[in-house]
Amino acid sequence: MKIVALTGAGISQPSGLATFRDAGGLWEGHRFEEVASPEGWRKRPQRVLDFYNARRVQLGTVRPNAAHLALAAWQEDHEVVIVTQNVDDLHERAGSRNVMHLHGRLTEVRSTKDETWVKDIGYTPINLGDRCPIGGQLRPHIVWFGEQVPNMPFAEKEVASADVVLVIGTSLQVYPAAGLTEFARADALRILVDPKPERVPEGFRTVTASAEIGVPSLASLFS
Repeated sequence: MKIVALTGAGISQPSGLATFRDAGGLWEGHRFEEVASPEGWRKRPQRVLDFYNARRVQLGTVRPNAAHLALAAWQEDHEVVIVTQNVDDLHERAGSRNVMHLHGRLTEVRSTKDETWVKDIGYTPINLGDRCPIGGQLRPHIVWFGEQVPNMPFAEKEVASADVVLVIGTSLQVYPAAGLTEFARADALRILVDPKPERVPEGFRTVTASAEIGVPSLASLFS
């Protein structure tokens, strides 16, 4: 059985990571144009670095929760592919082996001169003056607003070939990722896990629970 899980900020919130959309979330006190756009980077790169450096420090203090661990455990009997909008590394730290990040990874940097030059820095900060071997300033390896999402075609193929499609902790309001459910096969088992669903895709059944409760509760379906 092939299980494809589409995950968003709600799966990591129980671990202690703030979401972007909620009151008190990551955007509070920031306009996205200031810290998550090429324009914001050009105008005030230090502010952008400060924002992501703080997120990286926070990430190093939290741990995967029961939802991350459940998805990793299912790998023992099934093919499990995680397609995540999250930039954290909690899926990997839980043990998931096949994780596709649509919006980049907080623990990685890339060069502003060669975007194929990417390096893992863990939870350490990026500073102005940190450069790649050819002299390009390092920036967060994050897909900002207005930038292409290079993994989308691969994500679409994964969803289209899935026997089970799970949507966990995402509002499905941000495109292009929100359109991925449209690629699910008509005969696939389709489940949305969300305590307060704002939108239920056609053909999906709903588990009205938080991720750390709702995801483990599905284990019996795959045994």
